[in-house]
Amino acid sequence: MADTVKRLIVTSEVPAEQRRADRVVQMLTGASRRRTQGLFDQQCVRLNNAVCAEPWRWLEDADVLEVRYDEALRYAAVKRPPKHLGFEVLFEDEHLIVVVKPAAWLTVPSPKRETNTLVQRVAEYLTKRNRGRRVWTWAVQRLDRGVSGVIVLGRDEAAANALRQQFAAHEPQRRYLAIVAGRLASDRGEFQSRLGAGEGLRQRSVDEHEEGQWAVTRYEVARRLRDATLVRVELETGRRNQIRVHFAEAGHPILGDKLYAPQSAKHPRWPHDRLALHAQQLGFVHPLTGQSLEFDTPMPDEFEEFLGGTGEPKAHLADSTNE
Repeated sequence: MADTVKRLIVTSEVPAEQRRADRVVQMLTGASRRRTQGLFDQQCVRLNNAVCAEPWRWLEDADVLEVRYDEALRYAAVKRPPKHLGFEVLFEDEHLIVVVKPAAWLTVPSPKRETNTLVQRVAEYLTKRNRGRRVWTWAVQRLDRGVSGVIVLGRDEAAANALRQQFAAHEPQRRYLAIVAGRLASDRGEFQSRLGAGEGLRQRSVDEHEEGQWAVTRYEVARRLRDATLVRVELETGRRNQIRVHFAEAGHPILGDKLYAPQSAKHPRWPHDRLALHAQQLGFVHPLTGQSLEFDTPMPDEFEEFLGGTGEPKAHLADSTNE
């Protein structure tokens, strides 16, 4: 079968938000996210007559993107992360690095001074790349232990501080996938509350007479099962444990959560020692270049297994909001 060739020349008519290379490839081919990554990995995508291996790259006016592929082939993505790292690198330059955090790791050491944390492991990786000359990393944001997904770290203090200012102003785009207990009644919704300290390490919604920080969590149902719901979650603010608190207080805790509504968060088909919460997408402005960057990562295997191993009819699994 002859190769199919799809081509786009970027003009002013192409909206800025649609100019990311992987979005253009998806628009041209109709491919899934994983197959799109595979097209990049298998060198099927060319930008201005050169192989493009950067799905996150943003295109400029007059750029020519071409996809040459066989519609009968799957074009599997290269397996990630490399075993010797334990995490996947999505982007790095001299100022910052974007990686996929494994669920089992802390982002930074706690007062117990753990040694197997993301900031330490990434620093070790960068130091090795730097021929043994010590490289430090600075935490910009945090993902709880038990949560996987995209996270950015600073490679110098100035870049880290500039990124922290973006997060403090709630400017970065943060989207999560979560599997929550029970069936959410509404196709989409929003939680708003002030979060303050509860017992131990717990956060809770507090009233106007107590000290707390304003928190806003938006969600959209992606799929309903008999006793659980897959939701897409977007943060307007980024308070500690925000997603976990809001869903637990609504009676739909994140599966596997041992801190918030732990009894309700148990599920016979979720035996994993992690939360069913994944930071799928992260977008921010590069603090030095001013370039808009956006990164995403596929659904974790544990999610795929849970959603695919229900023993329910396919039509029942498709019972969800209109997408």
